[in-house]
Amino acid sequence: MEDGFVRSVGLGVDLVEPLSLVLDSKGIYYDSTQSSDLECLLNEAQMDSALLTKAAQVSERLISLGISKYNVGLPKALDLPKNRRVILVPGQVETDASIRLGSPQVKTNLELLQRVRSHCPEAFIIYKPHPDVVGGGRVGEVNDVDASAFCDLQVTDIGMPALLSQVDEVHTITSLTGFEALIRQIPVVTYGLPFYAGWGLTQDHFVSERRTARRSLHELIAATLILYPIYVLQGKKGRVEVECALEELARQKMQSLRPTLKTRLYRLIRKRI
Repeated sequence: MEDGFVRSVGLGVDLVEPLSLVLDSKGIYYDSTQSSDLECLLNEAQMDSALLTKAAQVSERLISLGISKYNVGLPKALDLPKNRRVILVPGQVETDASIRLGSPQVKTNLELLQRVRSHCPEAFIIYKPHPDVVGGGRVGEVNDVDASAFCDLQVTDIGMPALLSQVDEVHTITSLTGFEALIRQIPVVTYGLPFYAGWGLTQDHFVSERRTARRSLHELIAATLILYPIYVLQGKKGRVEVECALEELARQKMQSLRPTLKTRLYRLIRKRI
């Protein structure tokens, strides 16, 4: 069992409960060393026109509402150069299983930045540390001196949907940001093997022989956001549709809720450890 792909308004490290979960009978989506229910869906599932129409509608609604996994950060505009390709490099939590089991070669954020700069020497590179790392709860910080050698700008307070609207490409190890970029039809380059790689939609530095199908963007969205996860809302019994979860996340974002007492106490304890 693991969190789904549109999760909450707030971070898991702050103990904010998820609205979506995945229950996988074969493996789990972030483990590229073995198959998973999601990989089998993408390899084998027949998807009819009604499902693909729903996937298109879900992606349009997700974009219009500005929904991402955690829904944190500000809708901030950046002053970016007009004559350079702008690449976003999202940082990850380096101890996460998604890197340990999903990236045979690139294991750290600094390694990723070095490779992106080597492959794209003329690009304007933006590095966004993972919000869990910025909050001090997880491993993966790149110090300012090291980061500045390989990127042009670091950002921490801008929300991912706003940031994605301002970049030309995303380069990542296995970050979910790559999937969020694909939904917005932004080119993605992967250095590990995330669940959305290997289907003909990304430029991949590492491949899996198990992933033999070629999928459209709407087929990827249908499998990942409709068929694979379950969605639950507090106060409601049973599962709900993905559209209900998106509307609930949008409502919570609009409220700009102050962190709960549990979250504030947990942050205080975390800082003292």
